[in-house]
Amino acid sequence: MIRVVVTAGLIVVFGATAGIAERSLIPTLDNQPDVCPDQSPEPQWMQELDVRESHKRLLTQQIYRAQSMQRIVEAQSCECPTRYPPWEAAEGVYFENFATSEYWEIVEATSEYRRQANELRREAMPICEAVGNW
Repeated sequence: MIRVVVTAGLIVVFGATAGIAERSLIPTLDNQPDVCPDQSPEPQWMQELDVRESHKRLLTQQIYRAQSMQRIVEAQSCECPTRYPPWEAAEGVYFENFATSEYWEIVEATSEYRRQANELRREAMPICEAVGNW
């Protein structure tokens, strides 16, 4: 009998804890960025991609990120339009070079753009921190 009561109590405690943890993972609809609040939104086609094609969205995001870090380093400026321009340039690279690529080609390209962005990030971060845009 004591085992049943203890087990039932544990189920209630763990159930409540799981419910709280699950609720904290629900994204809010107010997704306002911390810096540069007037950032260009992702293109609609990226937001509408089927989950099975999310690798295409991720690649385009990494192209955008690498281009952003490159612009900051080249301009030695982290003004909002430099860091967060419209998405057309990243879209152009994606559509020109990767729109018809196979899954693994996109995964490899994503990794390469991520590597480029991370290398440039080391130089871009201090520039952006100096103006409060990091």
